[in-house]
Amino acid sequence: MASRADTSYHHRRDRLATYFDSTARKAWIDLTSDVKVSGIRATVRAGREDMRNTLLGWLPPELCRSTLLDAGCGTGALSVDAACRGAEVTAVDVASGLVDIARERAPSFLGHGKIDWKVGDMLDSALGEFDHVVAMDSLIHYSPDDMVDAIAKLARRCRKSLLFTFAPKTPLLTAMHNVGKLFPRGNRSPAIVPVSEVRLRERLSSLSEWRVQRDHRVTTGFYMSHAFELVRR
Repeated sequence: MASRADTSYHHRRDRLATYFDSTARKAWIDLTSDVKVSGIRATVRAGREDMRNTLLGWLPPELCRSTLLDAGCGTGALSVDAACRGAEVTAVDVASGLVDIARERAPSFLGHGKIDWKVGDMLDSALGEFDHVVAMDSLIHYSPDDMVDAIAKLARRCRKSLLFTFAPKTPLLTAMHNVGKLFPRGNRSPAIVPVSEVRLRERLSSLSEWRVQRDHRVTTGFYMSHAFELVRR
């Protein structure tokens, strides 16, 4: 029988899949391209690029013979960058429409790297084990308990480093989300769950084999995200 945490996670996951494959599909495709977007979305685009570069900078510069799980790959920009550095990437997302776009955008030549695009759950153990796991902005929609439970499951399949982001619980972020409710539905992001950094660090202490080595916060207009790098002790 599924636990309450599993039920909560799967319910939220299914709602996100529906959202990104319907309401948000066009907006997300535009956001992750170079087409002109609104001022709000432009700040989100810039923030995401900054965060993606941060996470890629935490990975080894040479990734040949390394395996990487892009957990919540979206339209695939991070997967492509990692593959171009030699990684064997498994890129998975619950939104089939975004994975289709990722496949279309991926260059035909990736050097020594490769990408296996998949539609599904990033927590599926059938995906295998990896040297590195990256979950950029793919856990920000879950409760703190569900987030840490997901991180623990990913950690069991990770050998070297696990990089993930969360939405930091700050007065500014709370205010921005309240203001965001005033904008047309097309300009709204899906529900994000702000998380206390202090409480998150406390929860992560239960992962006895892992520690937070680096962290970095990106704040660009309407984009605010905080990254943790977990490495084995």
